[in-house]
Amino acid sequence: QTQLVQSGGGLVQPGGSLRLSCAASGFTLPGYTIGWFRQAPGKEHEGVSCISSTGGSTNYADSVKGRFIISRDNAKNSVYLQMNSLKPEDTAVYYCAARFLGGCTLLSINAYHYRGQGTQVTVSS
Repeated sequence: QTQLVQSGGGLVQPGGSLRLSCAASGFTLPGYTIGWFRQAPGKEHEGVSCISSTGGSTNYADSVKGRFIISRDNAKNSVYLQMNSLKPEDTAVYYCAARFLGGCTLLSINAYHYRGQGTQVTVSS
């Protein structure tokens, strides 16, 4: 079965860190651009970060620049999002998504072909 399986997330205090993982099952990630999106209650999906198929190019939303780091390990068929200095406004369900032969874009999760199941991140004291 072709799918993206997410892990990580949870509850963390403001200023804390979390690491999200996204592993491909049923296909190999090389050749796929990977994006991370998030959706807060009552809001649309927001692009957070993306990484090119080779890992040579990354992009971040202004709201997370300098705090989040995206990386990939093609040998492990996985992509990661390290989130540091977390703020309450980072609270959302986070989704990883894979796009075949397409560039890194944060404009819409609908530009991606596969999507993970989502994982809740809650930043609260």
